Formats: sequence, C-alpha cells, structure tokens
Amino acid sequence: MKTKNIPPEIKSKSINETKLEIQEILERLEKKDNTNLEGSTNDYQRLLILNEHIDNLFKEKLVKIRSIGKKR
Repeated sequence: MKTKNIPPEIKSKSINETKLEIQEILERLEKKDNTNLEGSTNDYQRLLILNEHIDNLFKEKLVKIRSIGKKR
C-alpha cells in the first residue's frame, strides 16, 4: 500500500480515530460563520490526507480478509 505523503502522526491513527477527526473537520468546514479561508484550506488539505489514510487502512483490511478466504 502506498502511504507516501502521510505524516507519521496520521499513519498511527486507527480507523475510528481518523473517522472522528474527519467528522470534526467537516463540521468546521460546514459552519456558516466560517470565514477563515486559510484555516479552511488547511482543514481541507488535512481532510484529503486523512481520507487517503483511511482508504489505505480499508485496503489493508481487504487484503487480510481475502487472504483468510484463500486459506479456507
């Protein structure tokens, strides 16, 4: 699995931890009074990285599940 450009502090997060942070970022971005463009841009960039990380975690789980199925 490619995990380039994902900082170690994000790589160490579980699926649930990643999901919670994604939810927090989405809530901030969806606020109507959110006028901080730089902060929103940073949040969006982090959201992309978190999304890539969670995608990689699911791909790893899929590989494990498939390998278990082949053993049977």
